[in-house]
Amino acid sequence: MSGRVHLAGEGLRKEYDRRPVFGNVSFSASAGETLLITGRNGSGKTTLVKIICGVLTPGGGTLSLTTNPHDPSRDRRGLIGLVSPYLQMFDEFSAVENLAIAMGIRGLPFDPRAADALLERVAIFPRRHDQVRTYSSGMKQRVKYAFALIHTPPVLVLDEPMTNLDVEGIAIVRTIMAEQRRHGILVVATNDLSDIDTYERRVDLDEGR
Repeated sequence: MSGRVHLAGEGLRKEYDRRPVFGNVSFSASAGETLLITGRNGSGKTTLVKIICGVLTPGGGTLSLTTNPHDPSRDRRGLIGLVSPYLQMFDEFSAVENLAIAMGIRGLPFDPRAADALLERVAIFPRRHDQVRTYSSGMKQRVKYAFALIHTPPVLVLDEPMTNLDVEGIAIVRTIMAEQRRHGILVVATNDLSDIDTYERRVDLDEGR
């Protein structure tokens, strides 16, 4: 995608059943930068990720995701790719069939060569026609990366990015992260700083508690 992308949150807060999860969270990141989100278990890392991705609405504050030049054909969800442990696939379908469904949901025509290229990138290509239920947890995690990249998102959001991955999988993800930084924004939510090589911006949800 040509142009630059900018992500900003100002005074974000969220409550569940009147119980505060976090409040007054502000951040910004632009193309070429990594935003790191940290905080103890229950601090709201995944909740903030969902707000950034447009899955949840904040209880207050503002969130903006802008591109220059502006592309009116893509809303916020069209600008973001997400990898998270809570995302589910159709176990009875193959990786290729799952990608076809994901492309359809995003309004993209199914391109077998593009799907194969993505599955090659995450080292799933030899098993691409096998049912996902036969995959290990690490293989399923790698397929989620293929899902997240199908629309070449300007913003890639990773919640606990190395979950279930072996040495090969971690190396693949580190390559994907480095490539994302070259053309867009990388957002990583984790408490394990070994998951990430470098970052420019950080939100620590434990601050101010």
